[in-house]
Amino acid sequence: MAANIEVYTWTYCPFCIRAKALLDRKGVEYIEYVIDGDEDARDKMSERANGKRSLPQIFIDDLHVGGCDDLYALEDRGKLDPLL
Repeated sequence: MAANIEVYTWTYCPFCIRAKALLDRKGVEYIEYVIDGDEDARDKMSERANGKRSLPQIFIDDLHVGGCDDLYALEDRGKLDPLL
């Protein structure tokens, strides 16, 4: 069964683009929430992300994995694929 992956992004955020590129290379589907300038959506994201407001914020099966660097760190340690 495929994991439920959610990614909060801004359209032109280079870190968001990089994180999505990794997920695309993995061939997984994800739900993208583009929250450009929407402070209410950002507040809701921040609540889920333990107060983090930077973008992207990534969740796999409701587990907050963090941002772009965190996603790549999981990949580098071989721990991303088991989550997907």
